[in-house]
Amino acid sequence: MNNITSGLLAGFVATVVLSVLMAGKSMMGVMPELDVIAMLSGMMGASLAVGWIAHFVIGTVVWGAGFSILYDMIPGGSAIQKGIVFGIADWLLMMILIMPMAGAGFFGMSLGIMAPVMTLVLHIIFGAVLGGVYAARTRTASV
Repeated sequence: MNNITSGLLAGFVATVVLSVLMAGKSMMGVMPELDVIAMLSGMMGASLAVGWIAHFVIGTVVWGAGFSILYDMIPGGSAIQKGIVFGIADWLLMMILIMPMAGAGFFGMSLGIMAPVMTLVLHIIFGAVLGGVYAARTRTASV
């Protein structure tokens, strides 16, 4: 159970970092058509606030807990490497399931080639933070 708690914390921190990067992207006017929160909100027929809540639930609960549960099965020599692999797997699921459901097409290609590239970079960062926080937390928790 302690590892799941560490995964939840790591997922939350990684989601905060991802959210700050997404907000910064929007504030700079970079790819305004790539608005994951608006996509989530639209898929649910809900407000942007609900989209943000869903974004944090997915990042914290689904990916954070999932990472802790699958940790030993994920390839990689360190927690950060495992996090990056996990982040890329998350990205792949987003590209083949969520993007088409949101109307952006397979791999989000209706938004242009930069959509899959930018989201891949963001998921790599998410995964690195997820793995780093998880490692720090599980090291601390086991002492």
